Amino acid sequence: MNKPAKAKLERKGGVWWPPGAAPAPPEGVIIDVMIPALNEERSLPLVLEAIPSDWVRRVVVGNNGSVDATARVARELGAVVVDEPRRGYGAACLAGLAFMAADPPDIVVFLDADFSDHPEELPRLVQPILSGEAELVIGSRTLGARQRGALLPQAIVGNMLACTLVDALYGYRFSDLGPFRAVTWSALEEIGMRDRDFGWTVEMQVKAAKLKIAAVEVPVSYRKRVGVSKVTGTIRGSVMAGYKILYTIFAQYVEPR
Repeated sequence: MNKPAKAKLERKGGVWWPPGAAPAPPEGVIIDVMIPALNEERSLPLVLEAIPSDWVRRVVVGNNGSVDATARVARELGAVVVDEPRRGYGAACLAGLAFMAADPPDIVVFLDADFSDHPEELPRLVQPILSGEAELVIGSRTLGARQRGALLPQAIVGNMLACTLVDALYGYRFSDLGPFRAVTWSALEEIGMRDRDFGWTVEMQVKAAKLKIAAVEVPVSYRKRVGVSKVTGTIRGSVMAGYKILYTIFAQYVEPR
């Protein structure tokens, strides 16, 4: 986003807001950021530098068996690094949450390490939780502004199918399974996340629906990631992710509530 005229907008939390609308960092509310990362030494510094530091207590990077300098650059930029050598998006997130549990935040914001999300939009993402409207907020890439080609066709179709099924089976309407999301620690404890790989995001949304946890979506911006996706960037990754997402949706439906 180009820098707008300062006479019309003011900058807060890395985002340009109308005068008087820029929110101040919440007092007494602790926000931690969880970033699962696998070989993201090029993009991770961009992500960490874009996070509005005045809103966040700490950033935890789940180093998922990286063989590059991901862990080193994360530490150099002030993040806490939690190593999880067993590969899997969910595995890295679970390791980070286990670390946080010793001194849990009020809100956890999940963010990808590839710089496809816009970390500076974090204040807007957490607002529904701060206002008491929701306990889970999904950053919707389909509702927000996105760079052409940022969401690959297989991701668009897969999202549409998954969200349609979640609506039909659970009565919760989502437009996206986007990774940029915020959730209260108490809701995370109630949900009891278990998935260790591709089903992480949809597991959270489906379990929230089963438990009637208040959830809303906020439009977020999205751009082409730095490097090649390890999931939608390969045929094998796309197939495996699609299978796991559908399996998770149906498995949770037949599992006792």
